[in-house]
Amino acid sequence: MLGVEESKALLSLLGADQRPLSEVSADFSSQFPRDVRFRACCSLALLLEDKKMLKPSQRLVAFAILHQAYVSQPPFSSPFISFLIDAACEEAAEKFERTFILLMLGSIATNGNKEVLKQSAVDYIKGFDPSVHVLLPREQLLRQFSVGEQSEPYSSVFRNASIKNVVADPDLPSGFDANSAEFEFSSRIGSGDRDGAIAGLLCNLSLEGLDPQWMRPLPPRLPILDGEMVWLIPDNSHDLLWDYGMCADTSRGAAVRDLIAKALKGPLAPAQQEQVMVELNNDPKLVYHCGLTPRKLPELVEHNPLVAVEVLKKLMNSAEIEEYFRVLVSMDMSLHSMEVVNRLTTAVNLPTEFVHMYITNCISSCENIKDKYMQNRLVRLVCVFLQSLIRNKIINVQDLFIEVQAFCIEFSRIREAAGLFRLLKTLE
Repeated sequence: MLGVEESKALLSLLGADQRPLSEVSADFSSQFPRDVRFRACCSLALLLEDKKMLKPSQRLVAFAILHQAYVSQPPFSSPFISFLIDAACEEAAEKFERTFILLMLGSIATNGNKEVLKQSAVDYIKGFDPSVHVLLPREQLLRQFSVGEQSEPYSSVFRNASIKNVVADPDLPSGFDANSAEFEFSSRIGSGDRDGAIAGLLCNLSLEGLDPQWMRPLPPRLPILDGEMVWLIPDNSHDLLWDYGMCADTSRGAAVRDLIAKALKGPLAPAQQEQVMVELNNDPKLVYHCGLTPRKLPELVEHNPLVAVEVLKKLMNSAEIEEYFRVLVSMDMSLHSMEVVNRLTTAVNLPTEFVHMYITNCISSCENIKDKYMQNRLVRLVCVFLQSLIRNKIINVQDLFIEVQAFCIEFSRIREAAGLFRLLKTLE
């Protein structure tokens, strides 16, 4: 636990029961650095568990040190907060001791902590009035300090059979107060010094008791089998494989990345578009390294729809293709987006849910636009688009019959909408 000098310093602080508790706590913080402070507080906790080890005034000094040692940390983060609550709720303890702990914790008086620290432990005991203070129940303290009920501690058979290393003096008569002044004087001239015994326990032994040793015979060795020790000399006769892709020319991938980056900002020249198509056809895996992401797809669709169609065709087996479809459906409807979807429907098998959702989005966009000129233009585009899907049997018109019919009736003044309506009637 502690060294000889540290034990002497700790016992010297416990004996300063006539000094103000604030000064004793300050001396403890200065004499015990942070790396030693926890072990010193653990020693104090062990001394406090046995009520015969310390005098009442020394116990109050120990409780004050335990509380003040971690008072600068965030509230209720002291490792000894549960120990202090248990001591304050122990019915067998003296009432002045339980009240002292509650005052230190600030549970029964707002400024009780500061007022108590100004006194010495001896003065506090002399001036204690039991009728002034009311003890709080355990449940209220646990709620106040946000400490949950602790589970039952682990009990070992060997721990239950341990011998306690702190025993009462057999020479003392029954009922004799071991903390009286008479005992203090007689112990120094007779049976030995109590502080010396405590210091020896702190330096050499644990105060928890002497446990029996856990003795058991070693298990017998199993016989060694043939091949059991092969792992000591593993067989590493592996053939080396040459990576033929190492040092390969990656300029083609760089060229496609540069062209895709330009395609996101504006239309590409026909020769540049043709170069992208050729490179992707020669190496379809380049599409995964061209720098296109679902978030950038709307820009590519608006500036270069043909390139967007070619890229999406190569991404059909990608794990992110659903994300690309989701972005394509949610983007603003335009001629280019419909061109991309129309070309994809004839080139690959698009999910039916995606096509239906895109049609619904087109119809909704036509209904919500305010500009009549733009509305008429978009309605014509949507009608031509739907007629192409129906004639090529890309969609089953019965799945969207009511929605498309209502769209045609709403815009029946437009020639393309009327033509689409007549087409629906022939399929009805």
